[in-house]
Amino acid sequence: MTQSSSSDSAPQTTPVVRMKPKAEVRAIRHGFPWVFIDEVVTDRRTKALKPGTLARLEDSERRALGLVAINMGSKIACRMLDRDPDVVVDLEWFEARLTRALAHRERMFDAPFYRLVHAESDGLPGVVIDRFGDAAVIQPNAAWADVHLDILADALANVTGVTTIVKNAAGRSRVLEGLNEETLLLRGTLDGPIPVPMNRATYMADLMGGQKTGLFFDQRPNHEFAQKLCKDASVLDVFSHVGGFSLAALAGGAQSALAVDSSAPALELAEAGAAAMGKSDQFTTRKGDAFAVLEDLAKEGAKFDVVICDPPAFAPNKKALEAGLRAYERIARLAAPLVAEDGYLVVCSCSHAVDLTRFRNSSARGIGRGGRRPVQIHSGSAGSDHPLLPQLAQSGYLKALFFRLD
Repeated sequence: MTQSSSSDSAPQTTPVVRMKPKAEVRAIRHGFPWVFIDEVVTDRRTKALKPGTLARLEDSERRALGLVAINMGSKIACRMLDRDPDVVVDLEWFEARLTRALAHRERMFDAPFYRLVHAESDGLPGVVIDRFGDAAVIQPNAAWADVHLDILADALANVTGVTTIVKNAAGRSRVLEGLNEETLLLRGTLDGPIPVPMNRATYMADLMGGQKTGLFFDQRPNHEFAQKLCKDASVLDVFSHVGGFSLAALAGGAQSALAVDSSAPALELAEAGAAAMGKSDQFTTRKGDAFAVLEDLAKEGAKFDVVICDPPAFAPNKKALEAGLRAYERIARLAAPLVAEDGYLVVCSCSHAVDLTRFRNSSARGIGRGGRRPVQIHSGSAGSDHPLLPQLAQSGYLKALFFRLD
């Protein structure tokens, strides 16, 4: 695999893809990492390029822009890999990218549990790698990463020393790339969920059967801030997954925590995490549709000192924007009445199509419709292991708003 990848990337055999005369070349020169399908010249030759092929990108004047990965069946036709059009994408190239990514994480974290590669922001477009101690999960969300998966796994093992590597190839991104969905063990063994220490809590990550890579590292700083609000408090964690905010709350001294999710396996992992922390007697779960559970809790007259809602992406693209904003407003409207007087409401969005201002407005409108008056005390985003590429707004997708309600 290593030899063929190097050969295919050699300058003398690299195909050329050219941008149209009126395409926005300036954005590419200034760091934007994508070229869309309507910006490149498409002919019989370019259409014949297999998804994942590496090519030399040129502007309409035949000036080189860099080496890109091609997928002519995707809206994103080219993903920039390297500004050097003659670079060889081999084991050494991957190791250099991973070494740079690792150096940053090792400065930020004292234990090897973090997002190691955050796609374009770490110079590996469409690639996500989460690390869980001696294990790692690769999400190859672009065709070129599928083609080079073996050499990527080799480099990952060489640079980090991980012994277990999982390929998690599921989700909307792969569908948009025309790729299949599968999860498989590339190397090593797994005996079950892996305990993950984070913010003094213990989470159980199912690397083979859980959502995404098994755990959401991006909320780490927001879990930490929420802990400050939760000492001696009663906490409701809606869309809890494996207990993200609720287990953090218990680690921060919460009196009790109720986790709500539609997934029974996720709640079982949350219960296992609470047990590992010695907090089972303070932790309860409730399986069901989040909207329905919020309505039922209101009918029961329930009140909590802190209510946290961390739903999936209600607006995964621009077409779903208005519907997504209505969903965020509804969540805030249903959650607000459950917050005790002078309590706190935390609402989150992982929809990159929803900007912070619109999300705040929808949330505030929902809180008002729920009969409460909010003041915002904090705004959070993803952790430092999820770096944001300034030229690519999508890389800064996570928003967390902390409100105090009177």
